Amino acid sequence: MGLNCGLIGLPSCGKTTIYNAITAAGAASYNGSDMNHAVVNVPDPRIRPLVEMYNPRKVLPATLEVVDIPGLKAGSTTEDGRGIKLLGHIKNVDAVLHVVRCFEDDSVPFEYSTIDPERDVATVDLELMVADIQTLQNKVKRLSKRARGGDKDAIREVADCEKVTASLEHGVPARKQNLNEGELASVRECNLLSLKSVLYIANIKSMDDASNSHVKALKAIADAEGSEMVPVCGRDEAEISQLEPAEQHEFLAVLGLKESSMERLLHAGYHLLGLVNFFTTGEDEVHVWTCRKGDMAPTAAGKIHTAMEKGFIRMEVIRYEDLTALGSEAAVVRAGKQRIEGKTYEVQDGDIVVVLFNGS
Repeated sequence: MGLNCGLIGLPSCGKTTIYNAITAAGAASYNGSDMNHAVVNVPDPRIRPLVEMYNPRKVLPATLEVVDIPGLKAGSTTEDGRGIKLLGHIKNVDAVLHVVRCFEDDSVPFEYSTIDPERDVATVDLELMVADIQTLQNKVKRLSKRARGGDKDAIREVADCEKVTASLEHGVPARKQNLNEGELASVRECNLLSLKSVLYIANIKSMDDASNSHVKALKAIADAEGSEMVPVCGRDEAEISQLEPAEQHEFLAVLGLKESSMERLLHAGYHLLGLVNFFTTGEDEVHVWTCRKGDMAPTAAGKIHTAMEKGFIRMEVIRYEDLTALGSEAAVVRAGKQRIEGKTYEVQDGDIVVVLFNGS
């Protein structure tokens, strides 16, 4: 399991340039299709020491899946339905990466004559909300016959959907509606776009612009939502992403950066979504798995295989730091640092686990 993200933004905000910076895909700004798509490995410095220790046949890092759709113009979800079709490609993503133009350059065409992050965020949010309203209305139609027949579950779900729809019509994205557990359950199958966590990307011309007024305005929007914002020099980092790894570090240093845009976005995305990585290790493979912080052991085990969650018995846990410090699993066991955990254990970032389960 990896992180699955959708890139959105206005036309000419630099979204596909950011896509190339993240994925090194080298995609054209418009390739005639409805989307660009790439899956890239998530860098984790803990993988190499584990590979050196186990010399496994396979190494399976966590992955980042990125879907880039063409820019959303104001009204694109209501004009000819094309916006709805485009947004369908990101219905199932974990988070939305919203690219916002935060640089001024008359030589690069833009939708508007001015740069205004607040306006741009509101414009794209509106398109997401229009799509969500249609999705919710479709669900209400499907449930209406059951609701009229007195089905209590259907009546409750219709009421919840209509409540969320009313707030959307007043310009409040679902993620800002403070929905309770019941309301969230009622709309879960709808995969509402405006309910997804948003990570804002400030597209800038150079790192000297990383604290300009536009970036600050976008940061204020992110802070108000409890979200994350990352400034990225899309053009430069897209070019750097095409270089060999050793050269990449050299050129990033010239820009005053310690990490690539993908690494910075991953850190922000993991923090935003509350994700942690844990490992399974051995001669067959070193495998990185991703779960949410706070997930209990059976839930995390289910990321490895659904049978492990259903038949979970216990989890043997050692810490990455203990393993690398002591040199082997046997040494960790001898030092009394291996733990046996039950169903209520919350898996931690850096756990190396063995799951015992009833597979029958």
